[in-house]
Amino acid sequence: MPLTTIKKPTNPLKSLPNPKKVQKLRIALYSHDTMGLGHKRRNLLIAQSLANSSLNADILVISGMSDMTKVGTHPNIEYLTLPALYKTGEGQYQARRLQMSLDDIIKLRSQVIRTTIKNFQPDVFIVDNVPRGAIGELDRTLKYLRNQGKTLCILGLRDILDQPEVIIPSWKKAKNEETIARFYDNVWLYGDEKVYNPIKEYQFSAEVATKIRYTGYLDQRCRLKYAKFERKQSINKKNKRLALCLVGGGQDGYQLARGFTQAQLPQDTNGVIITGPLMPSQLRQQLHHEAQNRPNLQILDYVSEPTLWLEKADFVVSMGGYNTTCEILSFEKWALIIPRIQPREEQLIRAQRLQALGLVDMLHPDYVTPEALSQWLCKEVAQPNVHEKIDFQGLKRIPQYLGELLTVADRRFLKVS
Repeated sequence: MPLTTIKKPTNPLKSLPNPKKVQKLRIALYSHDTMGLGHKRRNLLIAQSLANSSLNADILVISGMSDMTKVGTHPNIEYLTLPALYKTGEGQYQARRLQMSLDDIIKLRSQVIRTTIKNFQPDVFIVDNVPRGAIGELDRTLKYLRNQGKTLCILGLRDILDQPEVIIPSWKKAKNEETIARFYDNVWLYGDEKVYNPIKEYQFSAEVATKIRYTGYLDQRCRLKYAKFERKQSINKKNKRLALCLVGGGQDGYQLARGFTQAQLPQDTNGVIITGPLMPSQLRQQLHHEAQNRPNLQILDYVSEPTLWLEKADFVVSMGGYNTTCEILSFEKWALIIPRIQPREEQLIRAQRLQALGLVDMLHPDYVTPEALSQWLCKEVAQPNVHEKIDFQGLKRIPQYLGELLTVADRRFLKVS
């Protein structure tokens, strides 16, 4: 009987790709986070959109807010929390919790950021709003990245920064345009120039202007896809309209919330106030006391995803931060915006521009009274056609713009969808 050659069994795992050879894109996002929740929420939404895009990416969010993981996340997103800063009503920075001088806490944050970036080695670094970081805490990191020459640096700006007469000299003093020209590959403006044109208003140099790309506003309806299930507290009476009062993080929203507790709600309407996690506890207690004899009014100290409530609202009374305003516009809710006017007038400018476009009503904070709020709540208005008037494609364009930058940079780890 002839001998037969015995074949060695094939290893089915041999044909599979070696996971060590798969190069994933690495993206780091930085937000200084000193007042309110706006920067945190914007960074989180951008990170979620990138993680769910066709880009094959690991994403690290560097933030000064410690509660980012309480909102719906993604397995490819990780968070690093910096020792927190706080911005006073006069616009001055200080440590939020630690008993440290400003110089010491900035030095600590700067070292943490640089060490993190050096070890994470991101392919893309997206900085939110402040070109040099809070008090220049990104200076060493930006120099390191530029010397390495392997990381694309992108600055993301909200639609409006402040009055031009404030921004032009303050940016000159901070050398922000020099920083952008030297260290950044792109500047993304999260807005629509039909509402506000920062290039013209702030007289950006030609060198900076050539790096700017408008993304459009960020459609906040996408938050519902990423939100964890959150059980809403029951409203006392069913089949009623909902009047919602939003004060952002809440640290300076007490006067508006208190006015809402004393306002007369329309017939067949329930009211809900979301105070925000940064409102002092004694002020929240006062609001609960104000509302205890009003069965049609609820006070919610904090909800991780307020858009779950906003989606159901019929009337909205709100402060005018970028994210809250975008949420209101995304869901095409008619709203009364009460803008913050200190330490910046960014919210005032935005509310005025949107009012001129017929998309919101605005009330100056000096004129907030229960009577004024009651009068507005009784006003009959049509739903605004927001998406027909301004661009809300930002969350679609950001991965697209990033893909184009990576293609130009010949990044081999770009995943083709």
